[in-house]
Amino acid sequence: MVDINPGWWVLIAVVVVILIIIVVWLTIRTYRNKIGAGREELIGKTAEVAVPLCPKGVVLVEGERWTATLDKGQAELEEEVIITKVDGLKLIVTKKEKRS
Repeated sequence: MVDINPGWWVLIAVVVVILIIIVVWLTIRTYRNKIGAGREELIGKTAEVAVPLCPKGVVLVEGERWTATLDKGQAELEEEVIITKVDGLKLIVTKKEKRS
């Protein structure tokens, strides 16, 4: 049988305990995070126009491209709009009021 220094056993035990603590901490942190998916989460958010809306086009919401329909008028490239409704995979948006 191979003789192993007891110091190595202590080191291995400490490393294993630290790894278990890290895994438990990451698991708890993951379960505490609020899930941000679904139709309800999109309503009221701001989107940026990627393809001009007249009235149909494409907007970016948190980096994702969505087909959108503007409720009235037109919206130009990079203009901001507010999501008012989700219809399947299509967003209904309204122009964001400009503050002066």
